[in-house]
Amino acid sequence: MDTSESSTSDSAGTSDRAATGAGAPRQPVAPGPAGPAPRRGLRRWAMDTRPLRRPAYRRLWSSTIVTAVGSQLTAVAVPKQIYDITGSSAWVGYASLAGLVPMVVFALWGGAIADVVDRRKLLLVTNSGIAVTSVLFWLQAAGGVESVAVLMVLLALQQAFFGLNSPARNASIARLVPAEELAAANALGSTVMQTGLVAGPLLAGALIPVVGLPELYLIDALALCVTVWAVLRLPALPPAGAAARRAGVRQIAEGFRYISGHKVLLLSFLADIVAMVFGMPRALFPQLAAETYAPWGEGLALGLLFAAIPIGAVLGGLFSGTFSRARRHGLMVIGAVVAWGAAITGFGLSGNLWLAVVFLAAAGVADMVSMVFRGAILLSAATDEMRGRMQGVFTVVVAGGPRLADVLHGTAGSAFGPRAAVAGGGLLVVTVMLALAAAVPALRRYRI
Repeated sequence: MDTSESSTSDSAGTSDRAATGAGAPRQPVAPGPAGPAPRRGLRRWAMDTRPLRRPAYRRLWSSTIVTAVGSQLTAVAVPKQIYDITGSSAWVGYASLAGLVPMVVFALWGGAIADVVDRRKLLLVTNSGIAVTSVLFWLQAAGGVESVAVLMVLLALQQAFFGLNSPARNASIARLVPAEELAAANALGSTVMQTGLVAGPLLAGALIPVVGLPELYLIDALALCVTVWAVLRLPALPPAGAAARRAGVRQIAEGFRYISGHKVLLLSFLADIVAMVFGMPRALFPQLAAETYAPWGEGLALGLLFAAIPIGAVLGGLFSGTFSRARRHGLMVIGAVVAWGAAITGFGLSGNLWLAVVFLAAAGVADMVSMVFRGAILLSAATDEMRGRMQGVFTVVVAGGPRLADVLHGTAGSAFGPRAAVAGGGLLVVTVMLALAAAVPALRRYRI
């Protein structure tokens, strides 16, 4: 980070936010213990752990370590059980859609609810609901209920609770840490979640032959109890200021109007949509593994392709001290999205498996940087009474973008070939992101 940025006063950051139309009066955060001496040597490159000095955030983050892996056990178990029952990958896809629709609906509604109730109470209810759903998954599997309909109903219920939970959880972070630590807090949380994406499926694959499929659901339910305990220890998080008293369609619509009137927020969402829709090539991984990288072994190639981006993201998180103190959040988002597009382009042009994995891992690092600063912008550039709704939209964008990318890349790959589709998508990311940054200066000027 440039030293001139670190000396920028809080008042300068506030005036910049006001100039972009996204000024946000923050709720006071209880002061933490005195900060440590400046980090020197290799420590300055490592993960920024300042938010962990805040007891409330530390409890919430510590519970995520357990649930990040536990949730992936269920994420593996559900499609495995559906495939075992039906022998059809199509039904696995239908189940994914059954979970997506309620998640989208309840994420938007949950964001509105998070702005009118005590977020701690909402987290208690929704985490308990997710845990109960995991117990129901366990009961049906242990009881030998071979019904795809039951599984799809439970999946829809679980995703509805997740949709209600996610906006409140993410919006609460801004009440637990000060503005200058939001990027570091997002890096800590994102690193844990990405680690879960790598470790969870590997653990599930190892456990299924040993303990069986039903027990994966039970382990997830027990892990969720840790989260419920952590939320119980949080301080009350009631609505701040002149928050709305209802959470209906009108309040959801107000959230979208708020986004349209604040260019920084709008562009932060557009940046993620551009990166994911044009640049997420996972739908083409099976074809690339079977054709382009077949000489290295199709199974090995497929596993490496799917693992490379999460592994890169974890590495980015572990060394987040290199970027988490940056104050020019808008420029960091722009740079990260452009870097993502460039790395995906390199992946599309790679005929060598190991070079392809390096490019995908680099894309994962860029994705981590983008996640960190987009999340920080959403928390710092929105008023507290709007943060829940902003996080609801964020949840929908994060979940929906890759699914749209699956359709787009699958179609383009069939028409032009997988490598051309991947490289072309990466170039589109770079071009569109740079065009947006040039046309609308609000994002590149945004800083805390």
